[in-house]
Amino acid sequence: MSRSRVLRGAALAIAACLGMTVLPAGAQAAEPDGPALAKRLTSKVTLDAMNRHLIAFQRISDQTGGRRAPGTPGHEASVDYVVGKLTAAGYDVTTQQFPIPYSEALVERLTVGGTPVKMHMALYTPDTPKGGITGPLAVLPESATPGCAASDFAGANYAGTIALIRRGGCPFAVKQQNAAKAGAIGVIFANNIDGWLRGNLTSPDQAVIPSGGVSQVDGVALRAKAGQTVNLELKVLNEQRTSRTVIAQTKTGRADNVVVAGGHLDSVVEGAGINSNATGSAALLETALQLGGSPKVSNAVRFVFFGAWEFGIIGSPYYVSHLSFEEQLDIALYLNFDAIGSPNAGYFIYDGDTGPYGSGHIKASFVDYLTTRGVPVETTPLNHRSDQLAFLSVGIPSGGLYTGTIGAKSAAQAQKWGGTAGVWFDACYHEACDNLGNVDRVALDRNADAMAWVTASYAVSTEGVNGVPPRSERAGLRSVSRASAMAVAADSI
Repeated sequence: MSRSRVLRGAALAIAACLGMTVLPAGAQAAEPDGPALAKRLTSKVTLDAMNRHLIAFQRISDQTGGRRAPGTPGHEASVDYVVGKLTAAGYDVTTQQFPIPYSEALVERLTVGGTPVKMHMALYTPDTPKGGITGPLAVLPESATPGCAASDFAGANYAGTIALIRRGGCPFAVKQQNAAKAGAIGVIFANNIDGWLRGNLTSPDQAVIPSGGVSQVDGVALRAKAGQTVNLELKVLNEQRTSRTVIAQTKTGRADNVVVAGGHLDSVVEGAGINSNATGSAALLETALQLGGSPKVSNAVRFVFFGAWEFGIIGSPYYVSHLSFEEQLDIALYLNFDAIGSPNAGYFIYDGDTGPYGSGHIKASFVDYLTTRGVPVETTPLNHRSDQLAFLSVGIPSGGLYTGTIGAKSAAQAQKWGGTAGVWFDACYHEACDNLGNVDRVALDRNADAMAWVTASYAVSTEGVNGVPPRSERAGLRSVSRASAMAVAADSI
């Protein structure tokens, strides 16, 4: 890919909200040393080719009801598109089918004191009766973990109320179950960071009362309306469906030292999901196509396009849990690419220093590549909610790239990266406007370059300064790191 593009991008991410650390940028855009394969692959993965994949995903969405959500024709068509391309490129391609609890809002309305408030249904919430449920607004007192213990509801009468509970500290399902036990007939979750909130009740069998989410701003305003009459109406389609994950591996390279690169292929039901995550999918697909099914590599490369991220990150845990322990040991590392072309883009790298041994080296590989090209970077926590969590949970070293979604870009970030301070990294995140016009193609280009470079480098060797543990040492290391990785993943609520 050309290094001389001077196109300017805008992008988005959750920077200030997550306490990210700024890493030093290179003083000048120099060409770092690296294996010949990495140089060739990076030059062959072009923005024009990735844009063709984005157009294909947009057209699939347009032709299938405006979505590529799991369990819908749009996602099935996206799977078929990727499978067809990879098969033609000579890969061994399979798809893994798995069950999903499909959930879609047909009606979502909230009024408080007669005033409409924007609300998104919580994933897997039960319906209300037609016309909704009505009761006084009960505001749960503030604490570090509001609603996470039954005792949080002691000292007040919640019977027949609709409870307002701030996000944080435990799963949404636990909060609404405790509210229901206290007598509440519905729950409104208020975000604890900038932006709107959906909330995920984990599964239909854990969702006991109608629930939805509101933004942090609206949540603060509602706290002043305790006791006012609330009407909450939800009509939700909840049913069992299936989704698929695409798995493609090179026919060459060690099958016991596999480099896995992945991201989710699906969108939300509200739109085409072009930044989240057709950008990651397009970059992965084009990297795979240019690498080819039988490259001259030391280590096999496996490209995985996960299904059902948008319904609570289902596809990647299903995939990892269905690998035997020996098959997990055969994976040297995992690289994740989710939303890498945000319109008000930041340049974030997963902070692997806190993860299984080798994760810090993966971070260093991405940092080295981008900063030597004059692109300043920041880190984002390794427990960022995406598909690497499943790999971390079994101790597999992981890393990845991200340009941000929810959360406003700071003034310092705007000065460093361009774009607009005070505006979300992706104002169309999980909305219908996440379409072809919602991509910073300069950010996509740079991140795809980094993806191709690092993937190819590890395909040649997983040793050296930025290497990961050899196959012979993994069993002991991963059994030690598994517990800490699970704790990291649990903190991503």
